[in-house]
Amino acid sequence: MKVGFAVQTNQGIESKVYDHFGSAPAFIIVDTEGKDVLTVNNQDLNHVHGACNPVMALDGKSVEAMIVGGIGAGAINKLNAMGVKVYAAVAPTVKENLELLSQNKLEELSVYNACRAHQGGCGH
Repeated sequence: MKVGFAVQTNQGIESKVYDHFGSAPAFIIVDTEGKDVLTVNNQDLNHVHGACNPVMALDGKSVEAMIVGGIGAGAINKLNAMGVKVYAAVAPTVKENLELLSQNKLEELSVYNACRAHQGGCGH
């Protein structure tokens, strides 16, 4: 499975998960079977708030799951429409969240528990 992570800087699987999908400077994509790690710079970094384009952000790369520190409802809808499940990161690093995902310990996000207008516990 290919799992994407919103990150601040590329430190491979030791990268820290970023607070918000749309404004993340980069994404780490990990192939959990082959253990390959790919870094993609966010190609949609300067989008209008609430109008991010996940396909453009990921530079056309496909993933089956995305793990984020925070994400808006619009981005969740777009990712879900592409067949991507979105999960809330609960640990600081890519590596730790991959382990939690493999143990089914990450909460899947939906439009009902996404960030809304910078309210709640969303850190972006």
